[in-house]
Amino acid sequence: MPAIRPLHLAAELGGEVGTTPFTDATRPVALARLAEEGRLDFVTLDDSFTRPGLDALAVLARVAPETSRTGLVPTVTTTHTEPFHVQAAVATLDWVSRGRAGWRVGVSTGDAEARLFGRRPAAPLGAVWHEAGEVADVSRRLWDSWEDDAEIRDVSTGRFVDRDKLHYVDFEGSAFSVKGPSIVPRPPQGHPVTVVDATRPAARDTAARYADVALVRASSAEEAAALRSALHEQARAHGRDPQQLRVLLSLTVDFDTHEGGDGALAGLIAGWHGGGAVDGFHLVPAVPERDLERFVRGTVPLLTDRGLFPTSYTGTTLREHLGLARPASRYARLGETA
Repeated sequence: MPAIRPLHLAAELGGEVGTTPFTDATRPVALARLAEEGRLDFVTLDDSFTRPGLDALAVLARVAPETSRTGLVPTVTTTHTEPFHVQAAVATLDWVSRGRAGWRVGVSTGDAEARLFGRRPAAPLGAVWHEAGEVADVSRRLWDSWEDDAEIRDVSTGRFVDRDKLHYVDFEGSAFSVKGPSIVPRPPQGHPVTVVDATRPAARDTAARYADVALVRASSAEEAAALRSALHEQARAHGRDPQQLRVLLSLTVDFDTHEGGDGALAGLIAGWHGGGAVDGFHLVPAVPERDLERFVRGTVPLLTDRGLFPTSYTGTTLREHLGLARPASRYARLGETA
């Protein structure tokens, strides 16, 4: 019999837009622990410059020591922000979580958000997604700018780092330039996981080119399968192995109105995944405490009973959860060649 494709599950901690924002870390810690009880690959926490509440990356940095396995993926807006600071913050989250970090690439097109910074006017959607791709690109280069063994910590000579194993990236983008190297040692995962919401067509090329995980929305398995196939084709056109791109369906779950309850949801997940439409599901609970608990303690056991979902985590990093290889530093290879 053919091997069963791994089913990947994730959940949003903040609920739908308009849900009461977090004012401290108590709720997100409890929700992340619940997700970890359900062996979810990762949790996301959405954010924007106008969304009320605490900064998503800071919240998940606080969640990190309170959890041990589930991945932590905050939304980080790339528009109006410094790419160097973005990559350093995500790399730091990977260190704090011991290899469980990712980031969901966010963009901003609003005039009100642009005025918060006063650096430039709002740009069209296509332009900000092009820039977001460049931020994803330079982030990976900066994560590579320290080779894995660059830290030597030689007390006898007082040398902390081998300068020959730090590298300039000399990146020139359409709206910014970065020299490098990073100020943070290479993250435990090499590259923290990049997640792109590919629901909007403007984001799909960025997802195909740079994402490890693409999120999509679809009203049928056939539509989801077509989106997955198109993303794979775009990834291949960019010289990527499409099998290194996970496509997850974002699905809002409201167990107060979801017809059929846990059994129906488990059947939908099993059917769409088994048919090859998607690699997994990203659940957006309408009411996080109620719907995430119902999913973890009701739906997940049904999927486990069907042999579709594991009974325990088999890895420790987010890349391991997703079955993604840890990339080598591009500069280490150049150094070896030289």
